[in-house]
Amino acid sequence: MLDAAIKTQLQGYLARITQPIELVASLDGSAKAAEMRGLLEEIAGLSGQISLRLDGADTRRPSFAINRVGSGHSASFAGIPLGHEFNSLVLALLQIGGHPPKESAETLAQIAALDGDFVFETYFSLSCQNCPDVVQALNLLAALNPRIRHVAIDGALFQDEVEARQVMAVPSVYLNGKPFAQGRMSLEQILAKLDSGAAERASAALRHKAVFDVLVVGGGPAGAAAAVYAARKGISTGIVAERFGGQVLDTMAIENFISVPHTEGPKLVAALEQHVKDYAVDVMNLQTATALRQADGLTEVTLASGATLRARSVILSTGARWRQMNVPGEAEYRNKGVAYCPHCDGPLFKGKRVAVIGGGNSGVEAAIDLAGIVAQVTLIEFDSALRADAVLQARLRSLGNVSVVTSALSTEVHGDGSKVTGLSYQDRSSGAARQITLDGIFVQIGLVPNTEWLQGTLPLSPRGEIVVDARGATALPGVFAAGDVTTVPYKQIIIAMGEGAKSALSAFDHLIRQAPVVPAAAAA
Repeated sequence: MLDAAIKTQLQGYLARITQPIELVASLDGSAKAAEMRGLLEEIAGLSGQISLRLDGADTRRPSFAINRVGSGHSASFAGIPLGHEFNSLVLALLQIGGHPPKESAETLAQIAALDGDFVFETYFSLSCQNCPDVVQALNLLAALNPRIRHVAIDGALFQDEVEARQVMAVPSVYLNGKPFAQGRMSLEQILAKLDSGAAERASAALRHKAVFDVLVVGGGPAGAAAAVYAARKGISTGIVAERFGGQVLDTMAIENFISVPHTEGPKLVAALEQHVKDYAVDVMNLQTATALRQADGLTEVTLASGATLRARSVILSTGARWRQMNVPGEAEYRNKGVAYCPHCDGPLFKGKRVAVIGGGNSGVEAAIDLAGIVAQVTLIEFDSALRADAVLQARLRSLGNVSVVTSALSTEVHGDGSKVTGLSYQDRSSGAARQITLDGIFVQIGLVPNTEWLQGTLPLSPRGEIVVDARGATALPGVFAAGDVTTVPYKQIIIAMGEGAKSALSAFDHLIRQAPVVPAAAAA
């Protein structure tokens, strides 16, 4: 099942296991069970520390548990963790097998100290690039705390269970049988939800931070580049972000990043984060900026936690988020049929009818991808013609289960209280109202900048973008901005990185031209 190169590489990893583990399979007579057994036999044959049992009693079949022999540490997979989840499998084997994780001693102590019995269930899809972070984080909790259990469930393999629980977005996490979270979450975010005192401890620590020379607000490509360029100048640099990586975390395939023919968003974000950590950058994650003001020659950034950070210069790189339709029913049925990531959630709509809203490249690419999974795709575009590249349009129109509706204004999402049932739109040519029956709606209509917190503080464009000059400077002295949040055209990763670097150089130039601050006592 695994090719020779992967087996050789995996065998090298498994040599790091320090404590014996056993794989306990719960199988049935299905083809998937036979495939799972083959995979487990190959893995067990690669290490003398791994044994295999086929007498598992789990009611989910096929599934398997990874148990540390003689202890309560265990993690499970209901499904075959290949594709995006293969790394999750490898890490679970290593961590249950005693190989130390890379997380800080503080984080490991926090996990070990969690008080309670937690049983997590995570529904994932093999095409979801957001799922591995969640699966790996929860597996780590199970590997370090014997009172925590986790099972990762392939939603495409357990369709009856998905239907019963009405799971329409992945990753979807249940804790002790009740919904816990949906969407990408980091280990830090999960711990913050489980450890009620974590947020207050983090806020208290932030209140005692010294003044930064450069404070970067936002952790996407622009923010990461800005932090690296600032730190390389030898000045004190901090980066505060709601989630490191930003929108790139939700990007499936990246094929236009020059010198890298192909990568995926999470891989790129991991590389960015490691590059930032290679320098003396104070990374403050899970923090949302709520206000910006200037006083006494410094710029202050207030956070949702109540803490305030101060800096001699600030670079705003808060990025953008998916634009919503803003029609009745959209918010009510978000993650109940209304989705924004076709790669992640598409497999949950296998054999069903869906619509894609948006006729640009993102919308047409989503429709093409979904056409290979669902029964019928209806692409709905507001303009009179699609705006996607010609090659994408040609591919779209070659698909027999895709229909295109142009000059259409989406007006309402319909549902039965628990899931989407349809969509209403207005024909802009005739004015007639139309309604189509659907099981899912994928919204792909662009991005909106994250600048609501800056209203009235800085000049913004009609689209809400921060107005910057050629150097990345805003209207406030010492405040710069970079990336998708600005008026710079063409929202691309490589452009955002360049703008981030430029803004850091501009901030440094600003700092070296400032008169030194003389303490009041010395001046007297």
